[in-house]
Amino acid sequence: MSEPRNRSYVVNGLVVRNCSEYMHLDNSACNLASLNLLRFLDDDGAFDVEAFQAAVQVVFTAQEILVGNADYPTKAIGETSRRFRQLGLGYANLGALLMAQGLPYDSDEGRAWAAAITALMTGHAYETSARTAARMGPFAGYSDNEEPMSRVLRMHRDEVAKIDEELVPPELLSAAQEAWDNAVALGQKYGVRNSQATVLAPTGTIGLMMDCDTTGIEPDLGLAKLKKLVGGGTMTIVNQTVPRALARLGYTVDQINEIVAYIDEHKSIVGAPHLQAEHLPVFACSMGDNTIHYPGHVKMMGAVQPFISGAISKTINMPEDVTIDDVEQLHIDAWKLGLKAVAIYRDNCKVAQPLSTAKKEKDAATTDDATATIDAAAEELKSEVARLEAMIRQPIRKKLGRTRNSKTLSFRVADCHGYVTVGEYDDGRPGEIFLKVAKQGSTLAGIMDAFAISVSHGLQYGVPLRAFVEMYTNMRFEPAGMTDDPDIRFASSLVDYIFRRLAVQYLPQDERAELGILTIEERKQPTLPGVEEATTPTSSGSEIVPDPAPAPVVEPALALEATAKDAPYCYACGNVMQRAGSCYVCSSCGTTSGCS
Repeated sequence: MSEPRNRSYVVNGLVVRNCSEYMHLDNSACNLASLNLLRFLDDDGAFDVEAFQAAVQVVFTAQEILVGNADYPTKAIGETSRRFRQLGLGYANLGALLMAQGLPYDSDEGRAWAAAITALMTGHAYETSARTAARMGPFAGYSDNEEPMSRVLRMHRDEVAKIDEELVPPELLSAAQEAWDNAVALGQKYGVRNSQATVLAPTGTIGLMMDCDTTGIEPDLGLAKLKKLVGGGTMTIVNQTVPRALARLGYTVDQINEIVAYIDEHKSIVGAPHLQAEHLPVFACSMGDNTIHYPGHVKMMGAVQPFISGAISKTINMPEDVTIDDVEQLHIDAWKLGLKAVAIYRDNCKVAQPLSTAKKEKDAATTDDATATIDAAAEELKSEVARLEAMIRQPIRKKLGRTRNSKTLSFRVADCHGYVTVGEYDDGRPGEIFLKVAKQGSTLAGIMDAFAISVSHGLQYGVPLRAFVEMYTNMRFEPAGMTDDPDIRFASSLVDYIFRRLAVQYLPQDERAELGILTIEERKQPTLPGVEEATTPTSSGSEIVPDPAPAPVVEPALALEATAKDAPYCYACGNVMQRAGSCYVCSSCGTTSGCS
């Protein structure tokens, strides 16, 4: 389904832009699977074609079964994926396989091997898909795409003839040709079960679990690599294929041990003892002092792209000093080779990168420079810590989520009716308030809004609700009077009621007891919460209790001030109560706060 003129990907009339390894219909998905190619290479260097075909058939069939049993992110993706049944079989460890064979990654032989293996994989996958279609029927969208699908299969088959037969084992190339002949013949007779069979994914994480030295179609990043871990720290990854490659190239056991020891010490093979110069390209990597020139990456992708249903997700590593013109030319070369996707990474273009080549430890001559650099970095770190400490001292606003729980309370103070809406955090703490008072004019509405915004900001910047309660309760201004709240029968102002109500709603009982804000049920208790009733022993016989000492004389004005200061209002009649011991009593109707 590649359109030859501008190398775009045409699917049912839609031209798809080149990116990533999966390029198919909108609202569709494919499940991925990868085979470790090195597992199919015998000790003598022969590729086990029969075992590889068996693995392709089993894994591809398992992927096909999963299409109908999988869950998808959206209904549309599920419907399209089940209608076209796209699969993404691929492989990993190609770079290690070529190294084990003693073949440079950037060589005609290496590209011919990669092309033949990829052709066998995709050809046998489509052959399996056609045999499945003979039993289960082709994919649902096949009838609308029968002619283009058959043409694509024939184009894949024709590309096999372009592989240089002198550079690959004859049994591998003949198996690939036979697989494509069968795929085309069976596809024309039965159709195919899957509209897509193969892609080449990065396999960055699963490659480690599969014991791969290289991921996807990539060469090795470096013979010794450092991988940064998500949870912190690093992990050293050492290529395990080097001894096998050296043995393949004819080195003795002692020579191999010395070369491997040199790599362990210097983190590079350049300059290793006994290593012949013509063998150095076999161990070339994406980064380091023995690198693959970046056109070699593009050529490898161009060699295997004709045998991939989808695209290739691969990084083309470019040196730090690469120019804009170099990048432009690379994209042109990729387009000329018919690639559907190309991704570039320039070395050290980021402050931190997940993979990097390991370096030899600094010798003593550079230790002083390193120490000076560390000291400078330490001073810079101290300055940064001081700046961060200054930031930490600043108040931090914790906003409520876009969706939050809230409570709306209706109230009436005297003849004034209103509503207060309290927005809450997830743990139930108040984080904002909105006030609405009936029959308010524009001026009062603005004042109430400004007041509510001020309180809301205070709550979000960490001001305790108790601080607001202590500040605003007992404020006296109109409207004031009786309320319709059984727990707060009288309010000296709107804000007095509002914060008493918020205290009842959100403050614990012991704090409210200290503030003298109790519900009607709490007032009816024989004692205040947490206070035990005191008992006075009685006198018997001739015991005579002495008269109490006379009370000190207090000026009437001072006595009234001491009695009425911050005294609550009677919940029965609304008059100011007077202190009586640790409680309050109403001088008008005799109602007490519960303990006098």
